[in-house]
Amino acid sequence: MQTWTWQTSNDSTYLTCSLLDRWPHGFFTRQFWPQVPQELAPVLHPEAKVFRVKQVHGNQVLNPTEVLRHFDRQQTLNPETEITFPDADGLLSDGPDQAIWVCSADCTPVLIADDRMGHVSAIHAGWRGTAAKIVPAAIARLQAQGSRIEDLRVAMGPAIAGEVYQVTAEVAIQVGQSILEVSSVRGLMDLPHPPILADEKEGHVRLDVRQINAIQLEQLGLGTEQIAIAPHCTFQDPDRFFSYRRDGLKQVQWSGIVSI
Repeated sequence: MQTWTWQTSNDSTYLTCSLLDRWPHGFFTRQFWPQVPQELAPVLHPEAKVFRVKQVHGNQVLNPTEVLRHFDRQQTLNPETEITFPDADGLLSDGPDQAIWVCSADCTPVLIADDRMGHVSAIHAGWRGTAAKIVPAAIARLQAQGSRIEDLRVAMGPAIAGEVYQVTAEVAIQVGQSILEVSSVRGLMDLPHPPILADEKEGHVRLDVRQINAIQLEQLGLGTEQIAIAPHCTFQDPDRFFSYRRDGLKQVQWSGIVSI
């Protein structure tokens, strides 16, 4: 059984999952704001190289070599231009001691590790990225590097819980079509452990994005013992987490993992 544990660094807390115990990792809280990955990385691994991207709610997944190639291209085209991060919503390692990071405020931070090869991936999975199957896209890239489904470990960190995440039925169907061929929410609500719950507002439902991602993983062949979902909701815990749905502010918490 997977367990979630609060760790402390300089009187601030971050969350770890027993499923990923072999890898330095953490789902950081709002207490670390406004620190960025370069400042947070020493908490996990003081010598790891840090990588992040500019998140755009898509399903693009890059590796560090591609990130560095983006920087080189920018400098070649215009050496005077300030370097910007490449657009993507996921990263996967292609070597050891690489700290890869994503940020979130209600969307799901997903950390993946390969128990045999040591590779890792970090994914920002909002409803749009989930509808576009970003987590399966990351796993496909890991498989291209030699990963096997049975060796993967996946931890989904704090995110807005399905019980409070109100969306339109159209959004729910769009996301639900990533796991089931449906034209209405009824088919999704009839599933075991349904990712869609009823809502009192007409034309709306409650959407459990993490459960949709879990079903996507199970459809790829991962067992339930390979998947962990944090028992924490960003919307309902204002002391620990930023929530864009709750506050409407562009503030985030970071999640990172280091390859071994």
